[in-house]
Amino acid sequence: MTGQPVQDFDIAIVGGAMAGSALACALAGATCRIAVVEQAPAALFDREQFFDARVVALNRASQQFLEQLGVWEYMAGQRLSPFDRMQVWDAEGTAAVNFAASELQQATLGHIVENSLVVAALQQRLQDAGNVQWLRPDSVASLRDDPGSDYCELQLESGAVLRSRLVIAADGALSTMRRLAGIKTLEWDYGHTAVVATVRAEKPHQRTARQRFMASGPLAFLPLLANDGDEHWSSIVWSTAPEAAEALLALPDDEFAAQLGRAFEHRLGAIQEVRGRFAFPLRQRHAQLYHNGRVVLVGDAAHTIHPLAGQGVNLGFMDVKVLAEEVHEALRRGLSPSHPAVLKRYQRRRRGDNLTMTATMELFRRLFARRELPVRWLRNTGMHSLEALPAAKREIMRRAMGL
Repeated sequence: MTGQPVQDFDIAIVGGAMAGSALACALAGATCRIAVVEQAPAALFDREQFFDARVVALNRASQQFLEQLGVWEYMAGQRLSPFDRMQVWDAEGTAAVNFAASELQQATLGHIVENSLVVAALQQRLQDAGNVQWLRPDSVASLRDDPGSDYCELQLESGAVLRSRLVIAADGALSTMRRLAGIKTLEWDYGHTAVVATVRAEKPHQRTARQRFMASGPLAFLPLLANDGDEHWSSIVWSTAPEAAEALLALPDDEFAAQLGRAFEHRLGAIQEVRGRFAFPLRQRHAQLYHNGRVVLVGDAAHTIHPLAGQGVNLGFMDVKVLAEEVHEALRRGLSPSHPAVLKRYQRRRRGDNLTMTATMELFRRLFARRELPVRWLRNTGMHSLEALPAAKREIMRRAMGL
């Protein structure tokens, strides 16, 4: 025993980044005590600094959720990069598909936002939440979830001990809480590594997201809008074989820029500047269950998908929104937030949608990786046909935007 007093909470959120902080915001003001256990110090954002290397693509549904949480206005006052068009084309053919927000009478298709801004906005919103207590920097060392008890017990690395009626794992793709709760995943390695960088191109991106599908993997240019309105910067995600990614990281900036320009068919002219290159392996995983005992998973702790459509964080925010709705309803009815019916409804509402998106992204990835002539012909024909079908394009945009 540590000798420290046991702290009692109704809900313990493990992980205070995007999903965890958003969930705490969604539950702020509820009739429950919430602990947020987070390894990192409080997030900060300085709009005078250069773009963060890590960005997310937020769709309309995520924007609406963040508006409901009261954080979107703060983000809009810092730095958002809206895009209203998207171009997708096949490196092995002549077909291309163009999407425009105007086709849905929308101002934008989405926004590219720096990770640190999203987290900083959420954490700032929580500063005045009287029912939320931060425990940081700290992490969970062990979990005890006795079916005969009303609480889970969490031993933290600091020695502190928490008891909570519900524990929410929002601690990312390599979730410690998922492992401690004994929840298994279905997963496989994509055989790809994502090379990420912020680059300046010769031509302005005109607020258009672009993606070229190559047999070696997709290459995306995500438009960034600088403080002064400069539209020449983009965040790139280049998915390729691990050995190719390693070689790209080892290149001098000018050689990397030259190879990137060629791979992108110089759609934005020459690549003039490269900053912040790094890489991470891509792996698909999906939890077989979203809850076990009093532990429930959200966001990347529950599922990770290929970044080719930028939907991972949007799926995570919808997990958070649905779980918050179920917890609020449980509290209104006088039920424990970890009541089995509550967690089963959350799993039922989210798992199907997440699996559908995972399967769709896997289908696209495999389809564009095939180089056989008949497959290439069918793929090219299909993209030409889609470009000529406005109704089908509108439906794809609605689904991608979460409308």
